[in-house]
Amino acid sequence: MNRVETREDNSEERVKPLKSFISRRSFLGTSLAVGAGTIGAGLLANAPTARASGGLTRNDEAILRFLAAAEIIEADLWQQYNELGGIQDDEVPGGTGSPAYTEALAVLDEDMDQYIHDNTDDEISHFTFLNAYLASKGAEPVNLDQFRTLPSSQATGAQQIGRLTNLMQLTVDTSFWTRYRSDSLNPDFGDTLPQAIPGLAAGQFPAIPRNDGDLAPPDHLQAIANTAGFHFAFIEQGGTSLYASLAQRVTHSEVLRILLSIGGSEIMHFQTWQDKAGNAPPLTDPTNGLVFPDLNADGELTQTNLIMPEPTIFLDRRFPICSIIRPTETRGAAMAALNAFTADGLFIGQPPAFFAVLSQLAHTADAAHHGG
Repeated sequence: MNRVETREDNSEERVKPLKSFISRRSFLGTSLAVGAGTIGAGLLANAPTARASGGLTRNDEAILRFLAAAEIIEADLWQQYNELGGIQDDEVPGGTGSPAYTEALAVLDEDMDQYIHDNTDDEISHFTFLNAYLASKGAEPVNLDQFRTLPSSQATGAQQIGRLTNLMQLTVDTSFWTRYRSDSLNPDFGDTLPQAIPGLAAGQFPAIPRNDGDLAPPDHLQAIANTAGFHFAFIEQGGTSLYASLAQRVTHSEVLRILLSIGGSEIMHFQTWQDKAGNAPPLTDPTNGLVFPDLNADGELTQTNLIMPEPTIFLDRRFPICSIIRPTETRGAAMAALNAFTADGLFIGQPPAFFAVLSQLAHTADAAHHGG
């Protein structure tokens, strides 16, 4: 379809389509065979010029580059979830699915496969857009392909390719669960929230089956699916807070628009997964003793249907409580996100060079400030 633009004299002028527009679908069809990583340099050279006055500040570029790296990491982990428990199609190709794992996830919600697919599709769109936008401004996009060396799950249905993330030795922080139900505690004030599932914070558990043997004991497989359900929410809570935190540091209005717009979709993801995690059935994993408790047995702090943010303290304890995204303290936000991913176990097996690259991106983003 041709674009129509309005000229200064208010008449309309028909403009030819942008031939340089990147088709995300066609890109994915050829690139995900080796992992959802980054746009090739040739494609980026033809990226459309974003409509903005002036170029990026170095600070805005630093923030966008860190977010692009974070989205590449998210796309990598979501691709693994989709290969085994989501819908494989031309939007999110790769993998052939694991019926037993998909069935265990469906205990949390019968539409889990669709939700996993759509979350994967969204994260891929985020990093491809951010990299294309950076390139359109003459900035270098982010490429982590050299670190795609971690092993895949050996379960039937998974692609056997190198990964950026490890989903088979997780230590999942579930404090997001109580954080959003508390009316008096907020991490921005230095408050520590209790874990909803202490065992997940203490040990290394798989969120995808390591191999076909994981599919045999029913309670073990359900524990893997339950772990995934809480991990989904942990990951998307990180994006929810990260975009809100870094948006306070950008300078250009268009960059602010990007962060607010992408951040909004992360909030929708988190709300979805927080709701689904609450459907994880109580059980004890017979292979490692991991206990998923009845979250409705301990009062409002863990009640499963309280998925909307409880009003809590914000900015100053003197103010009335307010329903908010939390945390949103901007100081050190990028490094905090990287540290959370690392503590989660996502990067077990990555070399020091990987952490050096991400640490540099995080430090540079945290050093950015509005108007710099």
